[in-house]
Amino acid sequence: MSERKLFEEQTTASPSAGTAQTREHGLISKDTSGARRGIRIWLVLLFGLVASMIAVGGLTRLTDSGLSITEWRPITGAVPPLNAEDWQSEFEKYRQIPEYQLQNKGMSLSEFKFIYWWEWGHRQLGRFVGLVWLVGFVWLWAKGALTGPWIKRGVILGALGGSQGAVGWWMVHSGLGGEMLDVASYRLATHLCLAFIILGVIAWYYFDAARAGHENLTARRARHDNMMRWSGIVAAVLFFQIFLGALVAGIDAGRNYTDWPLMAGAFLPPEPLWMEPVWRNFFENDGLVQFMHRMSGYFVAIVALIYVFKFRKISAFTARLNLFGLVLVAQIVLGIITVMNSSPMELALPHQLLAVFLWVSVLYSRYGAAYPPARSVRD
Repeated sequence: MSERKLFEEQTTASPSAGTAQTREHGLISKDTSGARRGIRIWLVLLFGLVASMIAVGGLTRLTDSGLSITEWRPITGAVPPLNAEDWQSEFEKYRQIPEYQLQNKGMSLSEFKFIYWWEWGHRQLGRFVGLVWLVGFVWLWAKGALTGPWIKRGVILGALGGSQGAVGWWMVHSGLGGEMLDVASYRLATHLCLAFIILGVIAWYYFDAARAGHENLTARRARHDNMMRWSGIVAAVLFFQIFLGALVAGIDAGRNYTDWPLMAGAFLPPEPLWMEPVWRNFFENDGLVQFMHRMSGYFVAIVALIYVFKFRKISAFTARLNLFGLVLVAQIVLGIITVMNSSPMELALPHQLLAVFLWVSVLYSRYGAAYPPARSVRD
């Protein structure tokens, strides 16, 4: 028998098989990379559209346009009034609801058209979001990019989007009867909070798609449990603050009590519990709702800053936590300026949109704790 060298045997045995294997792995790697790139593009589009929906929804609220369309027609409602008769029919429907009878009586048809187009644009954008989800899901699935858990994730996004449409109508319906001049504040808050949940899910999926699957498997072993606990607490209190902010928007509570840090010269607003039954004050009393939003904001700031300074010295998390801390401070300052100026549209809308970046930045830091990047020896 001829003498054989160990390393020579490993590198030269079955050269054709080795080449095929290398070629196969290369194709797998290339396909995976391309699939994830397609998923990332899809998720970025959806994220941008949902964030735009929040902005347009905020403008719809600030212009008191949300009740101008009194019916929910998911398909046929995409077609706006096309002639004078159609416009008169829509206007007549609006005249039957309390908002017109108690607040906008005498509104002209041209004034009605202004608020109608705002709400129609809001709903049309929602339909477009659904279309982008559907086309993206079908295309990526047909191309083989959506496999295994990604199919499930795509279905979850579609279900959340469909639920948001239903919740939106549930919200609008609350303002069409009784003596309501606006939609119920708690329903508006539910609608906005669901939008933030959708944004959070999209962002988390994007973070996941930004890495190769094997990198996440490796990083998961280094999970930072303590930071995960803290990031969960921060995310929870921030989400509650977003809910309270929606209540403030729902009853225009940010337009009163413009002094800071006091409210009407005192710590508590005057008559914080004057409504009956008492529980209504926590949703409909503008003074108490703004007070709760302020107090919750202080609590969020304290907990969040502790979180930032507790973990920012770990080099793997420094950049993420610095980003979160910077957005947090900017949001606090903007919130104070907004309320001191009676929440004008040019301040209220950026305040709402900055909440989106704050929400995503805390999730970004949480993802870093769940799947830490490589850490230095110092850490």
